[in-house]
Amino acid sequence: MDERTLETDDGGRLALYSYGTAGAPPQRRVLVVGGAFLTALIYRPFAMALAAGLGNGWAVDVYDRRGRGQSSEQPPGYSMATEIADVRTVLDTTGGRSIFGHSLGGSVVLNAAAEFAGTEHQAAKLAVYDAAVNIEGSIDASWLSGFEEALNAGRPDLAMARAKKGLAPGSTLARIPEPVLAALMAVVSRTGVNRLFRELMPTAVGELKAAMEEPLSAADFADLPRGTCFLVGAKSPDYYKVTAARLHAAVPGSELKLSPKCVHGSVPAAVKELVTDIAGYFKA
Repeated sequence: MDERTLETDDGGRLALYSYGTAGAPPQRRVLVVGGAFLTALIYRPFAMALAAGLGNGWAVDVYDRRGRGQSSEQPPGYSMATEIADVRTVLDTTGGRSIFGHSLGGSVVLNAAAEFAGTEHQAAKLAVYDAAVNIEGSIDASWLSGFEEALNAGRPDLAMARAKKGLAPGSTLARIPEPVLAALMAVVSRTGVNRLFRELMPTAVGELKAAMEEPLSAADFADLPRGTCFLVGAKSPDYYKVTAARLHAAVPGSELKLSPKCVHGSVPAAVKELVTDIAGYFKA
């Protein structure tokens, strides 16, 4: 693994980690942009598996978005424009033009690729899995205000309960009464992945609002590269399927692929069938 720190135009820094073949050429590099509540370290198994699946001569680049890992905090006035500028900074460093985004990272790369269309940063190949972007109301983001209110009131367990329910409507967790779920979160939020979730909640407020609060039109993404691949897990929440279908319909020449055995977390978990599909897409 190669580790670098990049300076951003606004005086921030991004921690960048590269896996696979050192010095791989730009046309054999894939940039991975991760989701909310997760760090680049969580994506290490996926990045290593993807680099292996791509084969000799390929590299996979993963960076910590603002407010996580070794990257700097979200700056004043943070917005989706900040995320887009950071993608540009990483691409300028690596030279790569193949991009993959997971969950909220999918929203970041879709917005970035739409802005880069027709420029020197235009994506050569683009794929997302369970992209958390609100296309014409495909995602109910009404829970975000209550999530933010609970955090501002110093109620992290309540905030965590509201996030868990809001991100997985119709699930078993979503059916648990809010006070009961908040009490449960108080017990489990200091262990494992839930501890990271809790730590990154303040950072998540701004990025979730930037990605999902305001509905966008599918037509806003019509200039994405032909061949853009919209992947979605069959066992992921249904709103990801709705989002992917609307984007696929709007982007000429795009591909919509359902991963039959996969859940939303199958990317960082490096589920073999998904890694194989993603590697095959970028190698084709």
